[in-house]
Amino acid sequence: MKVHVEFDLTPAEFRQAMGLPDVEVFQQELMAHIRQQMEAGVEGYDPWSLMQPFLQQGMAQGVASFGHYQQMLMDMLRQADTQSDGETHSSKRKKT
Repeated sequence: MKVHVEFDLTPAEFRQAMGLPDVEVFQQELMAHIRQQMEAGVEGYDPWSLMQPFLQQGMAQGVASFGHYQQMLMDMLRQADTQSDGETHSSKRKKT
């Protein structure tokens, strides 16, 4: 049996459904901060040191969200396996 499911989602809706973080605000804040530092003419300008605090926070949230997503998928697979085992056992009982 084949089942085809189609979803009509915007990228933002897809990210939300998958539990992925919305990084648009993060990107805007990061660029504004970098632009401010560049315009100030800071000596020894280092973009990596400017992004470090943002990246650490963003990565931690992203990894946690992905972990929750993986756990949800594993729970669904276990539940489907348990249900299929129950159907297999009930169909064997009917045949005998």
